[in-house]
Amino acid sequence: MKKSMKVKTAVILAAGLGSRLKDRTKEMPKGFLEIDGKSLIQRSVEKLLAAGIEHIYFGTGYLTETYEEFTKNYPATCVLNPKFATTGSMFTLWGLGKHLNDDFLLLESDLLYDQSGLDFLINADAENVILASGKTNSGDEVYIQADENKELINMSKNANELENIYGELVGISKVSYKTFLKMCKFAEQKFKTNPKLDYEYAFVGVSTEKPFVIGKIDDFAWCEIDDESHLNRALTQVYPEIKKREEAYRR
Repeated sequence: MKKSMKVKTAVILAAGLGSRLKDRTKEMPKGFLEIDGKSLIQRSVEKLLAAGIEHIYFGTGYLTETYEEFTKNYPATCVLNPKFATTGSMFTLWGLGKHLNDDFLLLESDLLYDQSGLDFLINADAENVILASGKTNSGDEVYIQADENKELINMSKNANELENIYGELVGISKVSYKTFLKMCKFAEQKFKTNPKLDYEYAFVGVSTEKPFVIGKIDDFAWCEIDDESHLNRALTQVYPEIKKREEAYRR
């Protein structure tokens, strides 16, 4: 198989209200939560640039001005979803259609993760790759069902809806531009009845035409931060492990 071109673009979905974090997100989006003195979003951007990403698009909504100010210091562009309060992540991604014209990494804004995940995706041969981990017991997991070829069949927060659980969705994926166009076409039909459509279900919706390989790193160090329990886990378990691994990698 011919190796795919290296991805140079990233998209960060950052429109959400972060309401489960209550007072912590009254004056800032949850991507600006700090871990050891540095925000989640700054950590993510620095890792993306170190991995060879040349431009980052932020799909913004809630407190977009915070991202607009932040991106002045980076090769980045903010694209506002004006309907962020009543739509889901796929609507935010769909709104980036006029700006994207190449393959990209797709990330969520509330992630704390090890650099190795980006390197894994960028160097993967497949056009579409969903990064997955082993069991985290973190709460609010999205489970992935895969076939014998490790390709996406379905995803759900309810494990009982799936025939098997291959891994857990991390929230970082590689998406080809052609697949993105298919996702947008799929979503445009779904928006009529479900404007809160999440991008994960657009992945599933186009997977029979545009397969997604599940790239699983069993012991991948990561977490999302949606509530206080996630934040506590990030501070006490995940960040110390990421710090240890990245220090070892630099030696």
